[in-house]
Amino acid sequence: MSLPIPIVRLDADLPLPAYAHEGDAGLDLYARDDMLLAAGGGRGLVATGISIAIPVGYGGFVLPRSGMALKRGISVVNAPGLIDAAYRGEIKVILLNTDPTSDYQVSRGDRIAQLVIQQVAQVEWQVTDDLDGADRGGGFGHSGR
Repeated sequence: MSLPIPIVRLDADLPLPAYAHEGDAGLDLYARDDMLLAAGGGRGLVATGISIAIPVGYGGFVLPRSGMALKRGISVVNAPGLIDAAYRGEIKVILLNTDPTSDYQVSRGDRIAQLVIQQVAQVEWQVTDDLDGADRGGGFGHSGR
């Protein structure tokens, strides 16, 4: 199933977001600019050169690339970054360098993150005094072990 999404190329020299392999869930996003991310927590807002119009009922989720995270310690600070359906500005990614000793150079055209488009539901709160189901107990983050 494909979902048609309008896209504006703000930088015609960059490739459009693309799936690396058939069946992938995430589209690769590309860096529009060069940027140095300092070791030990350097952050930067990296432009991607695109704007998109996500349909109502869907959201865009920006995720780290696993290879960059494992090999270089580069992640998306607010992962997953959320793009609402009403947003029409340039997609930008907040990258973080977690490597304690090595700077990381982002170069124009690098694949920097992945974009996943997912259907999302709107919530209608139903105020109640009790919740159905069993309380697993143990508190926040407790798995019972």
